[in-house]
Amino acid sequence: MKRFVVIGLGRFGKKLAIALAMSGADVIAIDKDRDIIEDIRDQVSLAVRLDSTDEEAMRAQGVNKADVAIIGMGERGRAFESAILTVVNLKQLGVPQIFARAANLTAGQVFGAVGATEVIYPEIETAQRWAYRLIAPHIEEKLDFAPGYSLARVKTPPSFHNKTVMDLQLRQKYNVNLVAIKRSEENVDEDEDRVINVPMPETAVYAGDILMVAGSDADLARLPQE
Repeated sequence: MKRFVVIGLGRFGKKLAIALAMSGADVIAIDKDRDIIEDIRDQVSLAVRLDSTDEEAMRAQGVNKADVAIIGMGERGRAFESAILTVVNLKQLGVPQIFARAANLTAGQVFGAVGATEVIYPEIETAQRWAYRLIAPHIEEKLDFAPGYSLARVKTPPSFHNKTVMDLQLRQKYNVNLVAIKRSEENVDEDEDRVINVPMPETAVYAGDILMVAGSDADLARLPQE
């Protein structure tokens, strides 16, 4: 089981620590605020009040044995300086993966320069997800696998009903690839699997089916909604 340490229990850090713990992970939660530590104590493996810029204090709590560290500290005033020193300490302690939360790209570049293996931009990523959700409400869910490219769940629009894969010409018309089809219960034949993981040219799609498609975010947004 991986051991996580979450440092800085603001809104982002606290929710992340609890979510990791609920998933069965071993979680050490760290903050300087006594009230915050008392509030989360029963929801994680270990909750500790300490200053994360103190390398020896972190070592004493077993932070050096963590597999992943996530820094969710604020960036106003001295908090940003403390977050930078925390990244340096985690690097010195030998934590293999260090994720740092950043409000902007400049802060992210600083974290990367001092040793963070990855930077999290929750505000930017949330804004981007909402923008896409508003632009393309027919995309039910998407998994980003490269900047600007995704695997997405799309409910079959009425205009696609009872057409074959060849008829739809998704690659030619929309520059997206059909990966799989999940039949709705009313569309499943007795001799057919509900999930068609290799759609053939003659495979038909019906209203209510879920299509898994891959392509650029811009091309996916162009898929018809009706």
